[in-house]
Amino acid sequence: MRVAILDDYQDVARDLADWSRLPAGSTLTVFNEPLADGNTGGIDAVAAALEPFDALVVMRERTPFPAALIDRLPNLKLLVTTGARNNAIDLTACAARGIPVSGTGMVGTPTAELTWGLILALAKRIPAEERALRDGRWQTGLTSDLAGKRLGLVGLGKLGTKVARVGQAFGMEVVAWSPNLTDERAAAAGVTRVEKRALFATADVVSVHLVLSERTRGVVGAAEIGAMKPTALFVNTSRAGLVDETALTDALRHGHIGGAGIDVFPVEPLPADSLWLSLPNTVLTPHLGYVTRENYAVFYRDALEDILAWAAGAPVRLLTAG
Repeated sequence: MRVAILDDYQDVARDLADWSRLPAGSTLTVFNEPLADGNTGGIDAVAAALEPFDALVVMRERTPFPAALIDRLPNLKLLVTTGARNNAIDLTACAARGIPVSGTGMVGTPTAELTWGLILALAKRIPAEERALRDGRWQTGLTSDLAGKRLGLVGLGKLGTKVARVGQAFGMEVVAWSPNLTDERAAAAGVTRVEKRALFATADVVSVHLVLSERTRGVVGAAEIGAMKPTALFVNTSRAGLVDETALTDALRHGHIGGAGIDVFPVEPLPADSLWLSLPNTVLTPHLGYVTRENYAVFYRDALEDILAWAAGAPVRLLTAG
C-alpha cells in the first residue's frame, strides 16, 4: 500500500503509532507543510501531490476534499480522518467512487481546557502583562475577577458542559442557549437556559460550543455581538463559520466589547496579512483546541488500526454526514 499522512505540522505522526505494522511492502509518506487549498486554484497542486496514494490519513478539516479533488485521485481507495467528523470531506463524492471514509476516536477534554486558557488569559491580561514585564514595565493595567460574573455558553453539549463546570468552580453564574436546549437539559448541568439575545446582553464572558452546520452557520451575528456589554469577553474554540467575522472584528476594533480569545479562523493557517493580527484586546491561538500529545496518540493509533482493518477486509468505523 502507498499511504500518506497529511498536515502533520508538528512532525509527530511517525512517533505516535507503529507504522511498521502496515502490510509488507507498504510505503509511508508524511506531509509536514500545508498543501494548497483544495477548494481554490491550488487543487492542481494537491491532486498532483496525492495522486500516487492508495490511502490517505488527513487531519480533520485542514486540507479540504471536495468532489473536484476526489475525482482527480484515481488510486485513492481509503480515506481516514482524525476525529469522528470532517465537514471538509465530500462524503457523497467518496461514496460514488466506492471510497470508504473512516474516522478515529479522540480525547474529550482538550478544547474545554483551551477555552479556559483563553478566558483566563483575557481576564487576567496574561499575554499583555507578560510582554510588558519583558519590556521593563510593571503592572500596566487592572485585571478582572471571574467569581460572581455571568458565563454565557452558546451550546451545552459535551464540551459546553465541561466548560460550565469549571465556570461553576470559579463561582460564576452559568447560563446557556442553543437551538435545541431545554430547561430540563440545562438544569441537569446546573445551568440556566436563557434566550439567545438575553445571553449576549447579560453575559460577562460568552463562549461558543456548537457544531458547525448549515443550520448554525452565522448563529452569532451582528445583532448578538452588538448586544454584548462593552466589558464582555468573547471566546470561540469551535468553528469560525459560527460567527459573523466582520461584526466581531468591527466590535473589537472600535472597542465595543472588552476582548476576544480566538482559536479558529476562516482561513487556516492564518495569513500573515490577516486583520486578526492587528486587532487590540485579543488572544489568538493557532487552532490548538485538539492539538495535544494525548489526542494525537489516539488519532494516529486509530488511523493505523483503520488502515489495517480495511487491508484485512474487516469493517472500519465509517463517517456519517454531519
